[in-house]
Amino acid sequence: MFTGIVEELGEVVTVEERQDAARFRLRGPLVTEGARHGDSIAVNGVCLTVVDTADGEFTADVMAETLQRSSLGALTAGSRVNLERPTALGGRLGGHLVQGHVDGTGTLLARTPAEHWEIVRVGIPGGLARYVVEKGSITVDGVSLTVVEAGEDFLTVSLIPTTLALTTLGHKQPGDPVNLEVDVLAKYVERLLAAGVTPLAGPTAEAAR
Repeated sequence: MFTGIVEELGEVVTVEERQDAARFRLRGPLVTEGARHGDSIAVNGVCLTVVDTADGEFTADVMAETLQRSSLGALTAGSRVNLERPTALGGRLGGHLVQGHVDGTGTLLARTPAEHWEIVRVGIPGGLARYVVEKGSITVDGVSLTVVEAGEDFLTVSLIPTTLALTTLGHKQPGDPVNLEVDVLAKYVERLLAAGVTPLAGPTAEAAR
């Protein structure tokens, strides 16, 4: 699990295209410190498995499903990426619980600068809109953000100077794709309600208290 608090603004070094996948080499001296084969690192909100590390860089394989469902397929050498290591058990939860499982891609629609922050409007797929609520949490390119406005096909978020300076969201322009992960709790609640599950009652409920 991640928290959506980006640790490092990294860079894509190389992209090796394969028949049904791609191998990425990425530069991130901070997140690769102590990283080993099999560890997880979130890249623009996508949980990837480390293949190897060397000199502040790491490689990761990305399968076709991930390339199709996220914006990683659009990355090229030199692209900047948000990097985050998994949160340690008992560590601080600075953002919200993030799985690193992208639900879909949105499109940055507009940026509106203010004196001390910036309002960013993001177009979202219709199938995700029902999981987005005002003042709820949303992960955009791996960054945990609070929803300011939730529309039928868009949302807005406010970006503070730190987010603008230390993540890819400070450089994205209208038309650029962004990875979106909605709050997993909303998806579980929907599934339970659709199945007609009733609240716990009787001895089981008493035991759960």
